[in-house]
Amino acid sequence: MGKLTVRALRAVLIVVFAGTLLVQASMVWTLAGGRNPEDGTLPLTALRLITVLGMVTVQVALYCVGRLVTMVRRGTVFSHAAFRYVDGVIGAITAAALAWFAVTAVNAPGQRDDPGVTLIMGGIGVAVLGVALLVLVLRMLLAQAVARDIEAAQLQAELDEVI
Repeated sequence: MGKLTVRALRAVLIVVFAGTLLVQASMVWTLAGGRNPEDGTLPLTALRLITVLGMVTVQVALYCVGRLVTMVRRGTVFSHAAFRYVDGVIGAITAAALAWFAVTAVNAPGQRDDPGVTLIMGGIGVAVLGVALLVLVLRMLLAQAVARDIEAAQLQAELDEVI
């Protein structure tokens, strides 16, 4: 992975992380009574709390991806240490899907006249879970690569002994 790619990815991660902090701060400020009282159309307090928790899932995923990018740059990604961060990404995506399902459940009573919105929102949650499964498959590929890397190192050591 080139230096420019790593720098660009880190810049994106930092901007997105800052954005999540801004959203969290505005939600906490609003929850503390800063502005926008509920008008009764939606349970805004519940949605704001879910938003704060949802942003935490994004932040965890961003941190884990940042650590993986560092490992790629150093050439240490094919090690057992990488699994911790890949598992963190999987957990964060799964938690984000659960948060989205909570948003869907909170929003559903207001969609009695148009249940299609709730179905679409549920479909989005399933798609997010699909992303978690995709990352799980990539984790399995990483496990195979780590095993092959270890095997190659052992074979190289045996070859060095012979020579």
